[in-house]
Amino acid sequence: MTDTTEILVEPGRQDIVVSRVFDAPREKVFAALTDPKLVAQWWGAGGPGELEIAEFEARRGGTYRHINRDETGAEYVFSGVFHDVEAPERVVQTFEFEGVPGHVALESTALEELDDGRTAYTALSVYQSVEDRDGIVAAGMEQGVRAGLQKLAELVES
Repeated sequence: MTDTTEILVEPGRQDIVVSRVFDAPREKVFAALTDPKLVAQWWGAGGPGELEIAEFEARRGGTYRHINRDETGAEYVFSGVFHDVEAPERVVQTFEFEGVPGHVALESTALEELDDGRTAYTALSVYQSVEDRDGIVAAGMEQGVRAGLQKLAELVES
């Protein structure tokens, strides 16, 4: 399976755009984004360790909290609030790494059904400042996104 993920990080901007085409129907991709049992199978797939889904309610006003534990037991916690969940085409949520509180991004994920049964995935993450955006990129965001979306592809394309 080839990694077709594209990540656009333009200098001086506060946003990151991630796109990919999945060889799966839109409803299946949407389910993998909004069902905590499925999210646990692909999110945070960037390295060894485990993922605990402590909270996850994919509905307007619902919250999520993911706890990643690495092989040493160190915890990395990510959380947010769902602002909009429109099946099967859109999810809007906030995203915050609790290790650096106060640096919240607003993420909007759109799923477009293609004529051949595949799904175009486009995620726009807008950070509060260019510095916040650049900090997440410097922390290895691209590697984590690629690994997670590759795992998502394996899940929805099987």
